[in-house]
Amino acid sequence: MFATLTGLGLSASAGLNAYIPILVVGLLARFTDAVTLPHQFAWMSNGWALLAVAALLAVEVVLDKVAVVDHVNDAIQTFVRPAAGGAVFAASDAAARIDHSAWMAGHPWVGWVLGIVVALCVHLTKAGARPVVNAGTVGLGTPFVSAAEDAMSLTVSLIAVLIPALVILFLIVFVLIGWRLIRRIRKRRLRRSEAV
Repeated sequence: MFATLTGLGLSASAGLNAYIPILVVGLLARFTDAVTLPHQFAWMSNGWALLAVAALLAVEVVLDKVAVVDHVNDAIQTFVRPAAGGAVFAASDAAARIDHSAWMAGHPWVGWVLGIVVALCVHLTKAGARPVVNAGTVGLGTPFVSAAEDAMSLTVSLIAVLIPALVILFLIVFVLIGWRLIRRIRKRRLRRSEAV
C-alpha cells in the first residue's frame, strides 16, 4: 500500500516537473537509507546521472518561468513528464517486489502504466491551466505560478518518500484544483462564444 502511495506521489510530482522526483529519489538513494533502488533503477543514484538530471532541472526551471516559452516547454514535456512518472513509480513500486509481493512481481508493467497515466493527467492539467494564468496576468504571473509548481513538486516528492500516507491528501487537493480549473476554463469559453 505505501509503495503504491509513494509511486502515486512521485508520478504526480513528475507531472509538474519531470526532474525533481528523479533527483529526489536519486539523492536519497545515494546519500541515505530512505530509498533503496533495485538494480535496474540504480542509474537514478549514479553521480553522472544526478548531474545530468540537475542540469536538465536548471534548464526546465528557467524556461518554465517565461511566458510563451513555457507553452513550448510544456509541449516538449508532454513526452518527458509521463516517462519520468512511469520511471519513478516503477522504481518505488519495485520496493513492493523486494518486499516479496507476488502480485507486483508478476505484473511489473503496472507501475509504469500507473506512473505514466498519473503524470500525464497532472501534466495536462498544468499545461491547460497555464495559458489561463498567462492571459489573465499578461504573463506576469507565470514565474510565480511556475515557482509554486516547482515547490509543490519538491514537497510532494519528499512527502511521497518520507510520509506516503499524506499523498492521499495531496491527490484529493489536486483533483479539486483540477476540477475548479476545468470549470473556470469552460465558463470562460462559454462567455467568449456568447460574445461572438
